[in-house]
Amino acid sequence: MTFRIRPATLADAKSLPDIEESAGEIFRTIPGLAFVADDEGQSEERHRELIERGFAFVATNEASELVGFINGEELDGNLHIWELAVHRDFQGQGLGRALIEEAKRYARANALPALTLTTFREVPWNAPFYQRLGFTLVENATTALKTILDREAEAGLPGRCAMILRLD
Repeated sequence: MTFRIRPATLADAKSLPDIEESAGEIFRTIPGLAFVADDEGQSEERHRELIERGFAFVATNEASELVGFINGEELDGNLHIWELAVHRDFQGQGLGRALIEEAKRYARANALPALTLTTFREVPWNAPFYQRLGFTLVENATTALKTILDREAEAGLPGRCAMILRLD
């Protein structure tokens, strides 16, 4: 199957929460994290904000249907990825990797030296996946990253970590 990655448009925003919800279904397979599949995720309004003033790209299939997305914004002088999601029917086909490559291109084009994100440390398609792409664990989190991790902990998300991919 062939996929295309393009900048997200405001018209895409209404479909992105559904993709995130579908992507989250895989958490039902992990004892203790099944509740993540029921989290609300990013709202349509939040998607619109990131499309207008941040970083937002979508992946489409051969029928031009939205099947994945990545979004973020500048944080601490780096591109911080808020969400990467691939519809459950299209997972395991390299779309996550391709969306990260788009983030790397965007960061380089905007003179941002690194990508950052927060994720589950032990979930196979989270930290271990990002480590295979070159991300490393952040040992001394900046105030902004620490604030994100603290908010995630307060929201009941266990075992989260911050990661960075330096682009130099």
